[in-house]
Amino acid sequence: MGGGSNEADARSLHGMCRNITTLRGLDPVATPEEIEAAARQYVRKVSGVQSPSPRTEQAVERAVRQVQEATTALLAELPPRRQPPPTLPPLRRLAAHRT
Repeated sequence: MGGGSNEADARSLHGMCRNITTLRGLDPVATPEEIEAAARQYVRKVSGVQSPSPRTEQAVERAVRQVQEATTALLAELPPRRQPPPTLPPLRRLAAHRT
């Protein structure tokens, strides 16, 4: 990519998806809704489109479906984690606050 330093590139890549939580190793396993929420967050982050317009809606929704399908397949193929992820996904955090 452009002539930036490796350190600056590493920082920007590290912080890019900081709001997407780990879904692998959840108990119970990640739900389709949690996988969709993570896919939506990823697509928003990489596209810069927070609220799709009529011009961007079709492309955004297609990308969300593709990322959701890829994530579902990935989680199904990976071996189990030895420890649960360090943080809960946003949908589980909301549910925990309600109880």
